[in-house]
Amino acid sequence: MSGRTRTILFLISAAGLAAVFAWGLRNLPPMGDYRGPYGYVLTRVAVYERHATDTVNAINYDYRGFDTLGEEFILFASVLGVLLLFRPGGREDKSKKRVQLEDALPVSDTLRVGMQAMAATMIVFGVYIAVHGQLTPGGGFQGGVILATVPLVVYLSGNVKTFEAIVSNPLTTLAECGGAGGYGIIGLLALLGGAHFLTNFVPLGKTGDVFSSGTIAVISVTVGIEVAGGFLVLMQSYLREIIEERLQEGR
Repeated sequence: MSGRTRTILFLISAAGLAAVFAWGLRNLPPMGDYRGPYGYVLTRVAVYERHATDTVNAINYDYRGFDTLGEEFILFASVLGVLLLFRPGGREDKSKKRVQLEDALPVSDTLRVGMQAMAATMIVFGVYIAVHGQLTPGGGFQGGVILATVPLVVYLSGNVKTFEAIVSNPLTTLAECGGAGGYGIIGLLALLGGAHFLTNFVPLGKTGDVFSSGTIAVISVTVGIEVAGGFLVLMQSYLREIIEERLQEGR
């Protein structure tokens, strides 16, 4: 297929997509007008039924927990797809040595010390967001992303060996797989107890406590582990790919 033909097909597809978007925008409600009774009902009953003061997480990890399970496995499948794309493909690729990251990055002492202090603060903040999602805005997805950026900050501070030790640790891969699997296991435990899949079977506790909301808090932590592990695996894969490309260009 020639470049001209590809361009024409793209323009036709883009025009069709733009028409669909324009059609959808015509039926949007006015700004600030919410027409869904579902949200109003859950806002009134979530705290009473689930002892979670953050209704958003109650919806994500309980009322529509099965949908969120699918969303988490979308991330899991995406990470797996990246790993498959970057795997050695032929004899030439298999004969290559494992690409090593730089031993150190040329950064100033001020930047090095400042970013390392920032990494410690981000660990505390990420854990707080992940385990308090049932009480305040946040949760596993947000906390996992914050925790995943900690090794990146370590890398940018020049401490490449520490970054390499973190992302190459088998616990990183275990976090990616175990976090995703832990979500499903919680749902299966409910089945073993004679309830529906992902039924909230853990004691709800006292509203406002860290250990309240039952499985909502537990699932939020497993999601945080999976998100952090997945992003760490992606970081390592992309960094190695970039360095390998630079090495090939330098030859």
